Amino acid sequence: MNLSYLKKKGFLTILIVIFLSLILYLFLTVSDIIRYGYDKQNKVIESVKKIIPSRYIKKITDKVFIISNLEAKNDFLELQLRKYEQGNEGQKFNHKFVKLNDREYDVNFFFLPFKRLDTSLGWKAESNSLRAHYLEIYDEKLFSISGYGKIVYFEKKNLLTDYLDFKNLPNNINEILVKSNSTLIGIRDLFIINNKVFISMMTRNENGITINLYNGDLNLKKINFELFFETNEYWENYNVFSGGRIEKFKDEKILFSIGFAKNYQSPQDKKSLLGKIIAIDLNTKNAELISYGHRNPQGLYYQSDQNIVINTEHGPKGGDEINFNFLNLKNDKNFGWPKVSYGEAYKGEEKLFEKDTFKKSHKELGFIEPLKYYVPSIGISEIIYLENNSFCKSKCLWVSSLRANSIYNLNVINDFNQLSSDGRIFLKGDRIRDIEYDKDLDLVILLSENIPSIITIK
Repeated sequence: MNLSYLKKKGFLTILIVIFLSLILYLFLTVSDIIRYGYDKQNKVIESVKKIIPSRYIKKITDKVFIISNLEAKNDFLELQLRKYEQGNEGQKFNHKFVKLNDREYDVNFFFLPFKRLDTSLGWKAESNSLRAHYLEIYDEKLFSISGYGKIVYFEKKNLLTDYLDFKNLPNNINEILVKSNSTLIGIRDLFIINNKVFISMMTRNENGITINLYNGDLNLKKINFELFFETNEYWENYNVFSGGRIEKFKDEKILFSIGFAKNYQSPQDKKSLLGKIIAIDLNTKNAELISYGHRNPQGLYYQSDQNIVINTEHGPKGGDEINFNFLNLKNDKNFGWPKVSYGEAYKGEEKLFEKDTFKKSHKELGFIEPLKYYVPSIGISEIIYLENNSFCKSKCLWVSSLRANSIYNLNVINDFNQLSSDGRIFLKGDRIRDIEYDKDLDLVILLSENIPSIITIK
């Protein structure tokens, strides 16, 4: 046996070992992804998913990675059982440290006694509309409402302990539905001001699906809601483009965002409330148009010092936006949908749009440019503004996301005319639906709809 043959054999052995090691590494990596999830902004994984049809991906996970799949389901079921058994205690069930740039955050997770999002049904499922939950801080307490209309609360100081200790807060939502012969599609926000509790509620009746505002006195024995503002807008089929955010505004008014409800003419029609952000007078209930040309505004904030309405909204396939409406400027407050978008049409919907819609400039087509947009979509949700505190050295936005399981940190610069990225806090497996900041506790508080849970960041 000559030396040349031995060298070739040794080289071949090394190649086989490297190949098998690579296969083992890929197998373990995919197993880990199946069990613990993955970053949906990971471009490599997303590129692979585009190449392989979804039906094949499901077959691979169900058969080749059956153990990892079962382990993931078992982990989740065990966590759900723990949540069920602890009832209204609001136990802390997880804790970790997250690093971002030169900062480290202390992150704590507490059970929230609401129904979880059913990810197997997909985000478009009507039943999941009842599993989008919201929170609000008011008068030393934190209140939360489920998509079903259940309200709970606890002393906000409990966020610094291991138990939140939820209390149930009865309300008359079911009575309203019965009296109006309506079916609940889902609660879309919770807001409290001047000891009044406001909710936006999406319902179905003989006219179709609609979204309206209700309010009632804050009473810890029972809240009796009544109709506050009626949109008089109806659509036939369920869709996720409802908006529904409520936010404090100036001059004894509140802001209310309304989605376009998949009605492609309405956002540009000032006679319709669909695809609009409006201001409603708390005393007269009269409404005024603040901006139009919106798709699905999910985040809403009023920066009073600069007189700016900040909103976030979902784009189509890509193109999630952060918009600044400078109210002091006398320009047309048209943000362009469905005439323009930085995303693209979903497959099969291309004919619904004009040929210039997905041209990459709002300004070029005569509309207001977003200060920031995301491609691919991050599933953008609620937003908070922070200034000169432990989370922000100057002026910042913290933007929550559903699909990306993240909080995006942005610096507000150039006299509020520009946003610069300061990274993101990735919370794998947590679709963040709502976000608040409490100055007293110096905490950022999130609501995740997967378990669901309340998350604090210190």
